[in-house]
Amino acid sequence: MEWTGARYADKPTVEVRTWIDAPPERVWSLVGDITLMPAMSEELQSVRWLDGADGPAVGARFVGHSKHEALGEWSTTSHVVECEPERVFAWAVQDPADPSAVWRFRLRPENGGTELSEWMQLGPGRSGLSLAIDRMPDKEQKIVFVRLREFERNIASTLEHIKRRAEA
Repeated sequence: MEWTGARYADKPTVEVRTWIDAPPERVWSLVGDITLMPAMSEELQSVRWLDGADGPAVGARFVGHSKHEALGEWSTTSHVVECEPERVFAWAVQDPADPSAVWRFRLRPENGGTELSEWMQLGPGRSGLSLAIDRMPDKEQKIVFVRLREFERNIASTLEHIKRRAEA
């Protein structure tokens, strides 16, 4: 990731892509099962659907519990904002109208397999990162950059886990 000088209010994003030697329906079965995600993430500790939901659908909600050495432990409620089986699964964290983050998986058939991308956007709503920025406003751009780099590494790791499972 190259330095962009982005500030939180810029709603900076990061995206990682991979090609998986498996059809979209197989990849979707992994991407859409949020209960698998903690095993693929250093930060996400647990996740569960809310309100009787048992899979991704627009309007469904889930709660995730996370942990980070510098940021501590926290829980967030996410709202599925986009869901097209075998194509896209996206959720807004906390308030869907003013999310602290937006996450999106995109699947596309390619060369007999699937191109899978995971994208995330910081903000515009406040998050734990906002508290760090409040304490050190002169370091906002560095704080944002470092966090985006962490997300990029974590996303690449998640995609590698999904790839291995899908191709097994």
